[in-house]
Amino acid sequence: MKISSVALALIASVSVDAFVPAHLAFQSHHPTNTVGFTPTALGVATSSTAAAQSLGLQNPPITLFGKGHGTYSGSESEAKALLGGKGANLAVMSSIGLSVPPGFTLTTECCDGYCNRWDAQLPEELWEEVVSSVKTIEDAMKCEFGSSTNPLLLSVRSGAAISMPGMMDTVLNLGMNDVVCEGLVKKSGNERFAWDSYRRFLEMFGNVVLEIPRSAFEEEIDDVKYEKGIYEDSDLSATDLQEVVERFKSVYAKNNLSFPQDVQDQLKLAIGAVFRGWMGDRAIKYREVENIRNLLGTAVNVQAMVFGNMGDSSGTGVCFTRDPNNGENTLFGEFLINAQGEDVVAGIRTPKPISELDDAMPDVYAEFKSNTDILEKHYGDMQDVEFTFQEGKLYMLQTRTGKRGGEAAVKIAVDLVEEGFVTKEEAVLKVLPEHLDQLLHPRFADVESKEYQSSVMASGLPASPGAAVGRLAFTNEKVVENKKDGIPSIMVRDETSPDDVEGMYDSEIAWR
Repeated sequence: MKISSVALALIASVSVDAFVPAHLAFQSHHPTNTVGFTPTALGVATSSTAAAQSLGLQNPPITLFGKGHGTYSGSESEAKALLGGKGANLAVMSSIGLSVPPGFTLTTECCDGYCNRWDAQLPEELWEEVVSSVKTIEDAMKCEFGSSTNPLLLSVRSGAAISMPGMMDTVLNLGMNDVVCEGLVKKSGNERFAWDSYRRFLEMFGNVVLEIPRSAFEEEIDDVKYEKGIYEDSDLSATDLQEVVERFKSVYAKNNLSFPQDVQDQLKLAIGAVFRGWMGDRAIKYREVENIRNLLGTAVNVQAMVFGNMGDSSGTGVCFTRDPNNGENTLFGEFLINAQGEDVVAGIRTPKPISELDDAMPDVYAEFKSNTDILEKHYGDMQDVEFTFQEGKLYMLQTRTGKRGGEAAVKIAVDLVEEGFVTKEEAVLKVLPEHLDQLLHPRFADVESKEYQSSVMASGLPASPGAAVGRLAFTNEKVVENKKDGIPSIMVRDETSPDDVEGMYDSEIAWR
């Protein structure tokens, strides 16, 4: 890779001290050390100061977001510490006019209270604020949580101040039960959509909230597909999905658990599960590996559901505003028609490249491209974006600073300076020490040469930079075992998941 003189100057200027944001460097987990942030600076409605005082918090426990809630005028860095990366970005996207479904954020202070002072319970004062905030979503969406005729469904997502991809799971379609499902059939006129939403919720709620192994649900749906002679989930009919729902309920019973039909109970359990996840083994391991310290916890984002699985005019996707591998200024992402968010990353179906969205739905693509340009200009950096389109209408669900490889980091930093988005000094901060380390990884001299091509025995998607030598290991546990025995490993998986984080860091390289 050729490096320009500007890039060399950027690399030479990198200082490790630049990569510890002062607003994130809390000294302890105690609320007296929280950042001094006024949520009303976001220009969105917030919960009462009285509730904060009653709960022993420095700031109101809940902040609302959604398109049309005013302009942002406060410090985005302070918002991130209190609302988490997702919550802060949702508030900002709302304030700059993007189509963000309405919702609310429970602050990182609430997570600290839940984990350290409230005995892993949601205090009554906080729950009253949650119920009141759900009412604002109902008013905005003109539907009712738990209604048998006009139901509102919610998503529950985590979001810490520093991005931790895959460490904290999401629950979609919360608010589904037997009665709501029937109401959704009548409201949407799409029986398959309703039953598909129900089966997805049963699996996510069972796995994320009640900790039932995901494989227990996957076995049941695979059995139904085998019996019907079907390969893709999307080929299951409404009748097939009703059978899947019943089988998923039986999974609860086999684990001596019952699925809660009360939607308020579902929401309370889901919020608690996200807070508990902050102290889960997977999240702790990721923070250790990435040297993430002194954060209060994760925020919880509760948001009105929009649906990518309502037919051929709906879909969902994820996209980087620039190529994270080489830094080229072109959209780099994937989408699926008639799908929900987890389908894109779960490997269940093969996504299409984002460029094909221009052919499939040109109006949606044009609006999406415009939105990504707005986000890059606002943040002055490459963004990693999640989106859904429901019956031809685009919704922006999330944005965050996009992770990138070493080669891409240098090119993006240089390009942002040349495009006038940032100064050279600001660009320096976007090239991290680990990016420079990646540039120094061993590589094959010429992967396009005939000699190299003739020697290839198998191919896959690299999950780590550079070339490596080691023994093939097909499970996370085998990599850990090999490391203890002093054996270098190359981890090979059908698909990588957050559960593989320990093996990915213990192996010489990961590959799928």
